[in-house]
Amino acid sequence: MLQYKSFELPRMNLHGGLMERRQFLTASLATSALALSNQSHAQAPAEKPREYYEIRKYHLQMGPQTKLTENYLSNALIPALNRLGIGPVGAFHLEIGPETPTLYLLLPSAKLETLVTAELQLAQDEQFMKLAEPFWNAPATAPPFERVESSLHVAFEGYPKLTLPSASSSHSKRIFQLRIYESPTSQAYLRKVEMFHHGEFDIFQRSGCGPIFYSYTLIGPRMPNLAYMLSFTDIAELNARWELFTNDPAWIKLKNSPRYAFEQIVSNITNLVLSPTTYSQI
Repeated sequence: MLQYKSFELPRMNLHGGLMERRQFLTASLATSALALSNQSHAQAPAEKPREYYEIRKYHLQMGPQTKLTENYLSNALIPALNRLGIGPVGAFHLEIGPETPTLYLLLPSAKLETLVTAELQLAQDEQFMKLAEPFWNAPATAPPFERVESSLHVAFEGYPKLTLPSASSSHSKRIFQLRIYESPTSQAYLRKVEMFHHGEFDIFQRSGCGPIFYSYTLIGPRMPNLAYMLSFTDIAELNARWELFTNDPAWIKLKNSPRYAFEQIVSNITNLVLSPTTYSQI
């Protein structure tokens, strides 16, 4: 089921039933993440703290309202998320993929509770509320977006923290590839995760595919699935690096091993090419 974000939250105090619901949600998500982790055959002996990610999609409409959304994200939302400890925040335009125009946000957080309660906390941020007013109060006849979708992820044990490409700090030319692998069963899903921990990380690195993150999907559509992001200078480099990857002897050996080749473990791949906005922090 698609997870939709609401942008019409009233001002409120976090107490009583709301606090209990927040604690229940946080505990439930943490339990889900732990259960999935315990099932994985790829647990590290001494597991490092892992980040959580929200991937948020703003489905936009062509026209002047797209500028309203861009201003909201750059001037109000991202600075306020940073004040909560969420960041660096990636903001990307969809260049190759379905449903354009679409704008993607990548929200990393060390704390699950911070991520899942962010909008409740934003409603208490007076600076944010003032800057967000044009976006939040846009009339129904001229909405700033068509729909917002969100999914929640936790980093793989073997890649517990997001990596920034060097081009981000210099705002050099770069593109990003977001890939989502769906599996036919939960067991097949865990075997695909295992492939990353049994050599796929190293092959991506050796091929020059700049990894940003690798993650389990905890909440989102079309599960079970995993998601990861790579960075490149441009499409030409993307194609060249993937050719190196697919021809790497270690990859050929890994994908043909009896544990992973005896049945299909990936049933569908979503492959998106994204370009960073001028205000993206990734």
